[in-house]
Amino acid sequence: MTPETALADPAFDIESRVEAFRDRHDRIQAEVGRVIVGNQEVISGIITCLLTRGHVLLEGIPGLGKTKIVQTLSEAMHLKFNRVQFTPDLMPGDILGTNVVRETDTGAKILDFQPGPIFCNLMLADEVNRATPKSQSALLEAMQEKSVSVGNKTHKLEEPFFVMATQNPIELEGTYPLPEAQMDRFLMKLRIGYPSEDELREIVERTTTVEELQARPMVTRDEVLEMRDTVLSVPIARPIEDYAIRLTMGTHPGSKYAHALTNRYVKFGASPRGTQALVLSGKFLALLRGRVHVAAEDVRDSVFPTLRHRLLLNFEGEADKVDTDDILREIIATIDPPDA
Repeated sequence: MTPETALADPAFDIESRVEAFRDRHDRIQAEVGRVIVGNQEVISGIITCLLTRGHVLLEGIPGLGKTKIVQTLSEAMHLKFNRVQFTPDLMPGDILGTNVVRETDTGAKILDFQPGPIFCNLMLADEVNRATPKSQSALLEAMQEKSVSVGNKTHKLEEPFFVMATQNPIELEGTYPLPEAQMDRFLMKLRIGYPSEDELREIVERTTTVEELQARPMVTRDEVLEMRDTVLSVPIARPIEDYAIRLTMGTHPGSKYAHALTNRYVKFGASPRGTQALVLSGKFLALLRGRVHVAAEDVRDSVFPTLRHRLLLNFEGEADKVDTDDILREIIATIDPPDA
């Protein structure tokens, strides 16, 4: 049975599958929350990307716990985790691996592939915009095709494979903007801000004692893969799908759904991956809200994290320091959802 037809099969126990999904999700989020203070929206977004076969870009200044979040998530989901610190001198081979010459017992010399840190389930590309575009692009094939090509051979990556990249605000010294093609491969872009006074107090109390909190495994790898199939199985009605399409086209300058701010400030709007991201995120939210169908509110609530990084501003937008969230807010307000 394929994920696309599973929930439509009368013999398929929908209620138990959805209940199992929600129970596992709640256990994961609770365990991560036991270690990580605050940032519940960010944690939920990361879990969304992992369970919809996407990747996430997390933006914030250094020291806000971006690395700790994904490390804790890997522990709670019992998945193999690797971290790569991106620096200006990092080379693609440092990420992907390389062929080395090895001598066999018979004295023959052969090329032997030594896998790089990308061969894992959860990879943290830390401060990805501190590396040059050449090294950044090493992630492209892995993120899209779930494989790595070195020399004349292609090596498949084990599922689930998930990249969480962190980046510092581009105004900081020594950073390189991510290429548009790479930005588009992230399902979501999440922003992490400063903790509140109470959260900061809790962080200090948790991290300045002898015992360091660590997350316990809440699910197995097979259960994670089953959760991913459950998300993909959620059906979406044609009117809701059309709503996601209209919201995407609202980011395209010159389209009939474009807002005045789009036409004024946007050079390029969201690609079809943006619509895919809206639908996948909507399916995930529908399950968490106890439904087995996507509603307009699920799509609407997914707009900011899935589309904000897909809008490329023109010169006027850059000069006026326009926030793409402001443009998306106007698009949501002017494009009517379908009737319930």
